[in-house]
Amino acid sequence: MNNVIAIHQPNFFPWLGYFNKIARADVFFFFDDVQFPKKGGAWSNRVKLLINGEARWTTAAIDRTYSGTREIREMQFLSGNPWREKTIKSLETNYKRHPYFPETMDLIEPLISNTESNIAEYNINAVTIISKRLGMDPQKLKRSSEFVTHSSSNELLCDLTIHAGGNIYMCGGGADGYQDEEVFKQRGLKLQHQAFEHSVYEQYRQPEFVPGLSIIDAAMNQGWERVSQLINTSQ
Repeated sequence: MNNVIAIHQPNFFPWLGYFNKIARADVFFFFDDVQFPKKGGAWSNRVKLLINGEARWTTAAIDRTYSGTREIREMQFLSGNPWREKTIKSLETNYKRHPYFPETMDLIEPLISNTESNIAEYNINAVTIISKRLGMDPQKLKRSSEFVTHSSSNELLCDLTIHAGGNIYMCGGGADGYQDEEVFKQRGLKLQHQAFEHSVYEQYRQPEFVPGLSIIDAAMNQGWERVSQLINTSQ
């Protein structure tokens, strides 16, 4: 019997492909004890939405006043910064005429307004609640930090997969060249490439489809029931 394990950092209101990975996995690990990048942007605190008809970053301000390195689970949002209010206002301005604006905001607005200051906890809460709304079992969602290991890289992925009782590790589309298939083979594991093909859906008053946006965009245009179908049919 195949038991598929997937692992991904806890992202900020991620795209459809992220939830497709959760849907296809028997166990999904939030990779919350990986190092947060010291400079530049990260999917843990930003995502793209359609702003004035263009794909633009929506960003949660983070506190970078620390020395050395930190794991995602140690990162905090910037205290006093009104990014939550700005994000909600931006959604109201840019999506209020979309067909599923009310039902999307009913779920999303409380998640954005969440006062949790820890980035990993905030994102895990949001992804878990959205996953439940899409009909997925929240019991499959775990945290890599709950498993103590001293391994790294491919060996760490193998350890987490075996720990969860898996025999298949699902890697994302951008993982080619990162996973060493021989390492997994030596541990008795198979690699399965997600190969997610982005479903094209109608975007309100958008002449050409813009892929790779937050799941919020899909929900605003298609509603949660249709989003669930888009995720589960893109296998």
